[in-house]
Amino acid sequence: MIISVRRLTALAVLSAALVGCGSGQGTAEKPSPGPAGPSGVAAAGPHAEKKPALTPVFTRAEVPEEAEDDEETEDTEKTVALTFDADMTADQGQRAVRGERFDNPTLIETLRELKVPSTVFMTGRWAEEYPEQAKEIGADPLFEIGNHSYSHYGFTGDCYGLPAVKRGRMLADVKRAFTAFERAGARHVVPYFRFPGGCYDQAALRAIAPAGVTAVQWDVVGGDAFTTDTDRVVAQVLEGVTPGSVVVLHCTRSAAPVTEEAIRQIVPALREEGYRMVKVSELMKKPH
Repeated sequence: MIISVRRLTALAVLSAALVGCGSGQGTAEKPSPGPAGPSGVAAAGPHAEKKPALTPVFTRAEVPEEAEDDEETEDTEKTVALTFDADMTADQGQRAVRGERFDNPTLIETLRELKVPSTVFMTGRWAEEYPEQAKEIGADPLFEIGNHSYSHYGFTGDCYGLPAVKRGRMLADVKRAFTAFERAGARHVVPYFRFPGGCYDQAALRAIAPAGVTAVQWDVVGGDAFTTDTDRVVAQVLEGVTPGSVVVLHCTRSAAPVTEEAIRQIVPALREEGYRMVKVSELMKKPH
């Protein structure tokens, strides 16, 4: 029996609240329209005050509504980005020492086997814990690495119970993650940032703007965090995907143990429906 998508999504959001993953569909405050133009400069005038630019946010590729409903939609329009959050918070080192696995090399190998271009949003702490894996993922042109912060702490004061990054430290946290990727020897690092838990507000967007990144959210919650129900994950993804979707899943064995099994069903099913899987960088280039 397939549970309704809305109910599944709600369950996924609750699972995401647990510290150790925190990448479920966050309640993000989108930038509100204001007098600032593309350059972030306030309304013109002799005493116009310059405002810091806001980090742009990408949630999914927009396609014409008629294209979504057209069974004859071209393959280039039926694209979807599967993204995987490699989560590890700054204070989980002792758990790793005790044997908890925050990596998932089997998932990465399955993505290679199925030839699925993917974007991995990696925390700096994850890259420090698994530098060889970070290097291997970054060396493979099938993948690209996005920034998921160094600490995996919340960038708002209320983000599923995650410790909060102070506003004055947000930019440094993002830069520290990029430094960790560089030290691991990871290549194919893209200027994309995923907020832990998906939580952000205008203050956070303004704070990290100097990093020159695009914040990448999602429109489909995979629901793989803290579940052993593979069928539920498969159903939730397949029922939620539409052309241009960004799906959030996880590359963290202890917190998302069935992701690899789910991918083995999700990928062929999407291809059967005519979808082509692409990295976020390609999805962003799609004509709107």
